[in-house]
Amino acid sequence: MKTPFALIALAMLVPAALRSAPANGDDSAGPPRKRVLVFTKSSGYEHSVIADPSKPFAPRPGIAVPGLAFQVLRDLGAKNNIEFVFSKDGSLFKPAYLEQFDAYFFYTTGDLTEAGTDGNPPMTAEGKAAFLDAIRGGKGFVGTHSATDTFHSPGGRDIKGDRFKQDGDNADPYIKMIGGEFIIHGQQQPSHLIAVDAKFPGIADVPADNITLEEWYTMKDFASNLHVLLVQDTSGMMGVDYQRPNYPSTWARMYGRGRVFYTNLGHRDDVWRSPMFQAIILGGVNWAVGRVDADVTPNIDRVTPQAGVLPVRPPPPAK
Repeated sequence: MKTPFALIALAMLVPAALRSAPANGDDSAGPPRKRVLVFTKSSGYEHSVIADPSKPFAPRPGIAVPGLAFQVLRDLGAKNNIEFVFSKDGSLFKPAYLEQFDAYFFYTTGDLTEAGTDGNPPMTAEGKAAFLDAIRGGKGFVGTHSATDTFHSPGGRDIKGDRFKQDGDNADPYIKMIGGEFIIHGQQQPSHLIAVDAKFPGIADVPADNITLEEWYTMKDFASNLHVLLVQDTSGMMGVDYQRPNYPSTWARMYGRGRVFYTNLGHRDDVWRSPMFQAIILGGVNWAVGRVDADVTPNIDRVTPQAGVLPVRPPPPAK
């Protein structure tokens, strides 16, 4: 497999978001330390980048290093005075536990109130409510890739049924918090992201001519107050799932007093190693924990006016 030229070129650059980082974890060397819970329970499909590296794992093309996300986040934390705490234990989600963190970073799948694929302890319904209340009350949230493939709305579970219909007010409370819901993805392919707000931390490090090989999520039920940062450019993308107008790929929004950031990037190892992606993630974390401010005035209707137009799927074959 060939690495996309844009990623090779980006590897030669030092992103602005990283250039400004303190050289070590000493509080006196930079901004005050922040504590972020990285929650990676997989009640549905378990992605390799957040798999437990101590357990057996079958490498796949382009996805070969189990737990790579943990390594990348540890390195970013050490350089930027952020303590990332890693957990797959949903039973810990209680008010006192959640209070000790400045933000929550999710790379999750499925209904987290069920043990599911990885068998790790699930959240309780009360734990889920406490988590959403904490964000509404002012804690930050950062989601990457499959964070939108989590706590599906009632119609979002059945690929042969209502997944390709908007859920609206019936969307799951978690989906209403994060601001969008995963529908499906097609084959991995190179695609272009349109940067629409270079003033938001990390987005200035996304070159105008970026082309990245990734597993691209197509999504629905976008919140009306999204401040879109990166737009999925669907022109030229292969597969019926991408035959739709441009839609949000990366965004920031307010949920009560909490700051919510999400990007659909983050499936592949080479994406996690990319300085561009690391700058996007670091920018999102710094904004979510309140280290930096940004204008997050809703712009979804202006930059992706047809985001609600979903792909038309052919009917399933008759039995």
